[in-house]
Amino acid sequence: MVEGGELFGELQKRGSFSEEVAGELMVQLLSAVVYCHKHKIVHRDLKPENILLEKTSSDKLSLKVIDFGTAQAFSSCVKLRLTIGTAYYIAPEVLQKNYNEKCDVWSCGVILYILLSGTPPFIGRTDEEIIRSVQKINFTYYSKDW
Repeated sequence: MVEGGELFGELQKRGSFSEEVAGELMVQLLSAVVYCHKHKIVHRDLKPENILLEKTSSDKLSLKVIDFGTAQAFSSCVKLRLTIGTAYYIAPEVLQKNYNEKCDVWSCGVILYILLSGTPPFIGRTDEEIIRSVQKINFTYYSKDW
């Protein structure tokens, strides 16, 4: 049993993470993504709500990627076409219905942005507005958050 809760909950408590802690978390997350991709699995819905935290005895955070309900096996010669994912974290090429496993890497970049700033890079009042911002790659950079 992983008792540390979701990364999303920890982010809400802290507001943001230091560069050191965010870096440690990203090494773990990217290691999990590389493992999946080596085994020809694309997650397609990486987000803080799908990352569980386990607190170790040294107070370091260890993460576990969960919710593979949208995951799919892939082939390097076939593009994926189903638009699936969460608005804040979805890659532009997923919205264009012509993507590969690298869509998970985009989601990791969005997660890192949020870990460091405490805010999402793409904003909107609705999922449709957020998706339009993602399609235009029109992200918000507030210097006060950094």
